[in-house]
Amino acid sequence: MPETVPAYTAAQVRAAERPLLEAGEPLMERAAAALAAIVQGMVDELVDARPDEVPRMLVLAGSGDNGGDALLAASAVQHADIAVLPTGARVHEHGLATALAQGAELVELLDLRDARAVYDIVLDGILGIGTGADPALRGTAREAVRLLLPAVRDAGTRVVAVDLPSGLQPDDGTTADDSVLPATVTVTFGAVKVGLARGRAAQLIGELVLVDLGLGDGLADVPAAGEASISRIVEG
Repeated sequence: MPETVPAYTAAQVRAAERPLLEAGEPLMERAAAALAAIVQGMVDELVDARPDEVPRMLVLAGSGDNGGDALLAASAVQHADIAVLPTGARVHEHGLATALAQGAELVELLDLRDARAVYDIVLDGILGIGTGADPALRGTAREAVRLLLPAVRDAGTRVVAVDLPSGLQPDDGTTADDSVLPATVTVTFGAVKVGLARGRAAQLIGELVLVDLGLGDGLADVPAAGEASISRIVEG
Protein backbone atom coordinates (compact mmCIF):
# COMPACT_ATOMS: atom_id res chain seq x y z
CA MET A 1 0.00 0.00 0.00
CA PRO A 2 1.28 3.51 -0.76
CA GLU A 3 2.42 5.50 2.27
CA THR A 4 2.45 9.27 2.72
CA VAL A 5 5.66 10.66 4.19
CA PRO A 6 7.08 14.16 4.80
CA ALA A 7 9.12 15.71 1.99
CA TYR A 8 12.00 18.14 2.42
CA THR A 9 14.05 20.62 0.45
CA ALA A 10 17.51 19.73 -0.78
CA ALA A 11 19.04 22.10 1.77
CA GLN A 12 17.14 20.45 4.62
CA VAL A 13 18.30 17.00 3.55
CA ARG A 14 21.93 18.11 3.23
CA ALA A 15 21.80 19.66 6.69
CA ALA A 16 20.43 16.43 8.16
CA GLU A 17 23.14 14.39 6.44
CA ARG A 18 26.01 16.62 7.57
CA PRO A 19 26.44 15.41 11.17
CA LEU A 20 26.30 11.78 10.06
CA LEU A 21 28.95 12.38 7.42
CA GLU A 22 31.11 14.27 9.90
CA ALA A 23 30.81 11.30 12.26
CA GLY A 24 32.10 9.02 9.52
CA GLU A 25 28.85 7.26 8.67
CA PRO A 26 29.27 5.54 5.26
CA LEU A 27 26.07 6.97 3.80
CA MET A 28 27.11 6.44 0.19
CA GLU A 29 27.96 2.80 0.73
CA ARG A 30 24.67 2.20 2.54
CA ALA A 31 22.68 3.97 -0.16
CA ALA A 32 24.50 2.04 -2.88
CA ALA A 33 23.86 -1.30 -1.18
CA ALA A 34 20.12 -0.60 -0.97
CA LEU A 35 20.08 0.56 -4.59
CA ALA A 36 21.99 -2.54 -5.68
CA ALA A 37 19.41 -4.81 -4.03
CA ILE A 38 16.58 -3.10 -5.91
CA VAL A 39 18.41 -3.28 -9.23
CA GLN A 40 19.36 -6.90 -8.60
CA GLY A 41 15.67 -7.72 -8.28
CA MET A 42 15.03 -6.20 -11.69
CA VAL A 43 17.95 -8.13 -13.20
CA ASP A 44 16.72 -11.39 -11.65
CA GLU A 45 13.29 -10.84 -13.20
CA LEU A 46 14.91 -10.45 -16.62
CA VAL A 47 17.03 -13.55 -16.14
CA ASP A 48 13.96 -15.58 -15.18
CA ALA A 49 12.06 -14.31 -18.24
CA ARG A 50 14.98 -14.75 -20.65
CA PRO A 51 17.30 -17.42 -19.26
CA ASP A 52 19.37 -17.56 -22.45
CA GLU A 53 20.20 -13.83 -22.47
CA VAL A 54 22.43 -11.80 -20.18
CA PRO A 55 20.73 -8.52 -19.20
CA ARG A 56 22.57 -5.36 -20.26
CA MET A 57 22.78 -2.39 -17.93
CA LEU A 58 24.09 1.11 -18.59
CA VAL A 59 25.24 3.46 -15.84
CA LEU A 60 25.03 7.17 -16.64
CA ALA A 61 27.62 8.38 -14.15
CA GLY A 62 27.96 11.99 -13.10
CA SER A 63 30.85 13.31 -11.05
CA GLY A 64 28.98 13.71 -7.75
CA ASP A 65 27.53 11.46 -5.10
CA ASN A 66 24.74 10.24 -7.38
CA GLY A 67 27.31 8.99 -9.84
CA GLY A 68 29.16 7.30 -6.98
CA ASP A 69 25.97 5.68 -5.71
CA ALA A 70 25.15 4.37 -9.19
CA LEU A 71 28.65 3.03 -9.82
CA LEU A 72 28.98 1.32 -6.45
CA ALA A 73 25.53 -0.22 -6.85
CA ALA A 74 26.32 -1.48 -10.34
CA SER A 75 29.54 -3.05 -9.11
CA ALA A 76 27.50 -5.24 -6.74
CA VAL A 77 24.93 -6.43 -9.31
CA GLN A 78 25.33 -10.01 -10.48
CA HIS A 79 24.29 -11.76 -13.72
CA ALA A 80 24.36 -8.62 -15.91
CA ASP A 81 26.73 -6.99 -18.36
CA ILE A 82 27.51 -3.49 -17.07
CA ALA A 83 28.50 -0.52 -19.24
CA VAL A 84 29.48 2.87 -17.82
CA LEU A 85 29.15 6.20 -19.61
CA PRO A 86 30.77 9.12 -17.73
CA THR A 87 28.58 12.14 -18.45
CA GLY A 88 31.09 14.89 -17.73
CA ALA A 89 34.76 15.72 -17.69
CA ARG A 90 35.06 14.15 -14.25
CA VAL A 91 33.62 10.98 -12.74
CA HIS A 92 33.42 9.66 -9.18
CA GLU A 93 36.85 8.01 -9.04
CA HIS A 94 36.26 5.44 -6.29
CA GLY A 95 32.94 4.40 -7.77
CA LEU A 96 34.39 4.02 -11.26
CA ALA A 97 37.41 2.06 -10.05
CA THR A 98 35.15 -0.28 -8.11
CA ALA A 99 32.84 -0.86 -11.07
CA LEU A 100 35.71 -1.48 -13.49
CA ALA A 101 37.34 -3.90 -11.04
CA GLN A 102 34.10 -5.90 -11.09
CA GLY A 103 34.12 -6.13 -14.89
CA ALA A 104 32.17 -3.07 -16.01
CA GLU A 105 33.04 -1.68 -19.45
CA LEU A 106 33.57 1.99 -20.27
CA VAL A 107 31.57 3.23 -23.26
CA GLU A 108 31.33 6.51 -25.15
CA LEU A 109 28.52 8.46 -26.79
CA LEU A 110 29.53 6.94 -30.11
CA ASP A 111 28.65 3.52 -28.73
CA LEU A 112 25.13 4.71 -27.83
CA ARG A 113 24.59 5.81 -31.43
CA ASP A 114 25.00 2.20 -32.56
CA ALA A 115 21.53 0.75 -33.21
CA ARG A 116 22.65 -2.43 -31.46
CA ALA A 117 23.32 -0.55 -28.21
CA VAL A 118 20.04 -1.43 -26.52
CA TYR A 119 20.06 -1.70 -22.74
CA ASP A 120 17.58 -3.47 -20.50
CA ILE A 121 18.23 -1.19 -17.53
CA VAL A 122 19.67 2.32 -17.26
CA LEU A 123 20.90 3.72 -13.94
CA ASP A 124 20.44 7.48 -14.09
CA GLY A 125 23.17 8.82 -11.82
CA ILE A 126 23.89 12.06 -13.68
CA LEU A 127 22.67 14.74 -11.25
CA GLY A 128 21.35 14.85 -7.71
CA ILE A 129 20.21 17.41 -5.17
CA GLY A 130 23.10 19.67 -6.09
CA THR A 131 21.08 20.68 -9.15
CA GLY A 132 20.58 24.44 -9.17
CA ALA A 133 17.63 26.55 -10.17
CA ASP A 134 18.18 25.55 -13.81
CA PRO A 135 18.17 21.74 -13.92
CA ALA A 136 18.83 21.43 -17.67
CA LEU A 137 21.17 18.66 -18.77
CA ARG A 138 24.06 19.70 -20.98
CA GLY A 139 26.82 18.21 -23.09
CA THR A 140 27.32 14.45 -22.95
CA ALA A 141 24.50 13.98 -20.45
CA ARG A 142 21.98 15.71 -22.67
CA GLU A 143 23.04 13.81 -25.79
CA ALA A 144 22.96 10.48 -23.94
CA VAL A 145 19.41 11.13 -22.77
CA ARG A 146 18.38 12.10 -26.31
CA LEU A 147 19.78 8.84 -27.67
CA LEU A 148 18.17 6.69 -24.97
CA LEU A 149 14.72 8.27 -24.90
CA PRO A 150 13.23 6.31 -27.83
CA ALA A 151 14.00 2.94 -26.22
CA VAL A 152 12.74 4.16 -22.85
CA ARG A 153 9.49 5.52 -24.28
CA ASP A 154 8.89 2.29 -26.17
CA ALA A 155 9.00 0.53 -22.77
CA GLY A 156 11.91 -1.67 -23.76
CA THR A 157 14.39 -0.06 -21.39
CA ARG A 158 13.75 0.39 -17.67
CA VAL A 159 15.22 3.41 -15.93
CA VAL A 160 16.25 3.55 -12.28
CA ALA A 161 16.61 7.17 -11.17
CA VAL A 162 19.28 7.49 -8.48
CA ASP A 163 17.82 9.83 -5.83
CA LEU A 164 15.82 11.73 -8.46
CA PRO A 165 15.53 11.84 -12.26
CA SER A 166 18.38 13.95 -13.62
CA GLY A 167 16.98 17.18 -14.98
CA LEU A 168 14.21 17.38 -12.35
CA GLN A 169 14.66 20.32 -9.97
CA PRO A 170 14.71 18.83 -6.43
CA ASP A 171 12.71 21.59 -4.74
CA ASP A 172 9.99 22.53 -7.22
CA GLY A 173 9.75 19.55 -9.58
CA THR A 174 10.30 21.62 -12.70
CA THR A 175 12.33 20.67 -15.75
CA ALA A 176 13.97 22.95 -18.27
CA ASP A 177 12.76 20.83 -21.20
CA ASP A 178 11.99 17.23 -22.16
CA SER A 179 15.59 16.01 -21.92
CA VAL A 180 14.83 13.87 -18.87
CA LEU A 181 14.64 10.08 -18.71
CA PRO A 182 11.26 9.04 -17.27
CA ALA A 183 12.00 6.52 -14.54
CA THR A 184 10.48 3.13 -13.95
CA VAL A 185 11.49 3.53 -10.33
CA THR A 186 13.10 6.38 -8.40
CA VAL A 187 15.20 5.30 -5.43
CA THR A 188 15.60 8.33 -3.19
CA PHE A 189 17.96 8.42 -0.21
CA GLY A 190 17.50 9.62 3.35
CA ALA A 191 14.31 11.60 2.82
CA VAL A 192 11.94 12.37 -0.02
CA LYS A 193 12.88 15.58 -1.81
CA VAL A 194 9.85 17.80 -2.15
CA GLY A 195 10.43 18.21 -5.89
CA LEU A 196 9.50 14.55 -6.25
CA ALA A 197 5.93 15.53 -5.36
CA ARG A 198 5.63 18.75 -7.37
CA GLY A 199 5.66 20.06 -10.90
CA ARG A 200 6.38 17.41 -13.52
CA ALA A 201 7.45 14.76 -11.00
CA ALA A 202 4.33 12.62 -11.39
CA GLN A 203 5.18 12.14 -15.08
CA LEU A 204 8.82 11.25 -14.45
CA ILE A 205 9.49 9.40 -11.20
CA GLY A 206 7.61 6.12 -11.68
CA GLU A 207 7.49 4.06 -8.49
CA LEU A 208 9.01 6.00 -5.59
CA VAL A 209 11.11 4.05 -3.06
CA LEU A 210 12.66 5.67 0.01
CA VAL A 211 15.93 4.34 1.43
CA ASP A 212 16.11 5.06 5.16
CA LEU A 213 19.62 6.24 6.03
CA GLY A 214 18.85 7.27 9.59
CA LEU A 215 18.22 10.97 9.07
CA GLY A 216 15.29 10.93 11.49
CA ASP A 217 17.08 12.78 14.30
CA GLY A 218 18.34 15.46 11.94
CA LEU A 219 14.86 16.04 10.52
CA ALA A 220 12.86 15.64 13.74
CA ASP A 221 12.50 19.38 14.40
CA VAL A 222 12.56 20.50 10.77
CA PRO A 223 9.25 21.66 9.28
CA ALA A 224 8.50 19.54 6.23
CA ALA A 225 8.23 21.37 2.93
CA GLY A 226 5.44 19.07 1.76
CA GLU A 227 4.50 15.41 1.61
CA ALA A 228 4.79 12.61 -0.91
CA SER A 229 3.36 9.18 -1.58
CA ILE A 230 5.89 6.36 -1.67
CA SER A 231 5.45 2.69 -2.50
CA ARG A 232 7.81 1.41 0.19
CA ILE A 233 10.69 2.14 2.54
CA VAL A 234 13.83 0.01 2.57
CA GLU A 235 16.68 0.07 5.06
CA GLY A 236 20.01 1.48 3.95
